[in-house]
Amino acid sequence: MSERSWYVIQCKARESFRATEHLQNQGFEVFHPFIQVEKIRQGKLTLMDEPLFPYYLFIHLSDVTDNWRPIRSTRGVLKLLTFGNQPLQVDEQLIDQLRQRVQPEPEHLLKAGDPLLIEEGPFKGLKAIFECHKGEERVILLLDLLQKQQRVELPLSVVRPA
Repeated sequence: MSERSWYVIQCKARESFRATEHLQNQGFEVFHPFIQVEKIRQGKLTLMDEPLFPYYLFIHLSDVTDNWRPIRSTRGVLKLLTFGNQPLQVDEQLIDQLRQRVQPEPEHLLKAGDPLLIEEGPFKGLKAIFECHKGEERVILLLDLLQKQQRVELPLSVVRPA
């Protein structure tokens, strides 16, 4: 049995998840590290998967027993990275370290103490400090009014990081 190694695949723009799915459907072992981040979409806070390395993923192949030809024509794949004419091998320890470090919990878009700018409503143009979320669509802010910090609840869609 031949030795298997990890190689790097470059994907088309915003198609690394598609490439991963199609390669796995063909029976290839693929490692596509990603993290979950909070993003504001249509005024709501949602969790989104983002690749740790945009445009790249790793594939585990044998240079003797595996058929490499289907990789080039897989949807989402741009090319197998090479150095000269040889495919670029990645150290197994690096893959193991990446697997251990990929965060299972989401990376929050807003953290307590972050400065925000209010874009709509009676407080438009004022700066505030993020305190916490209140559900998926609302936030509680600290706003300096009358020489005192006041807690104000606003829709998430009307604020942005300052």
